[in-house]
Amino acid sequence: MKAAIIVLSDPAGGEEALGRVFNALASAHEFDRFGDTVTVRFQGAGTRWPILLTEKTHPAHDLYESVRHTVAGVSCGCADVFGAADDVATAGMDLITDNPVPGTSGMAGMRRLLKDGYSVLSF
Repeated sequence: MKAAIIVLSDPAGGEEALGRVFNALASAHEFDRFGDTVTVRFQGAGTRWPILLTEKTHPAHDLYESVRHTVAGVSCGCADVFGAADDVATAGMDLITDNPVPGTSGMAGMRRLLKDGYSVLSF
């Protein structure tokens, strides 16, 4: 089984956003635990999450650390648009630019995931 988990929720969204990222990471943990292929990407306003998740006091920090090896990175163009580029670099995340969208520095694409047989889950 192959799963691509896309985090789109904005951390400024309060408890619902926390619930979304927590469930995204918990899903990644479940797939990983069973030996499935899983990749996590942060896109849209979700590009603001990585810097927060690296804080040891964040409620999802331990879960994030347990699945960090599954994180492919952050959509570069989204990080630019949502003002997260510097924080993404500080968090040590790779920037994904495989979709050359005009007017952006490149964004994380979905086509290759689907072509490679991934089920895409968005949170």
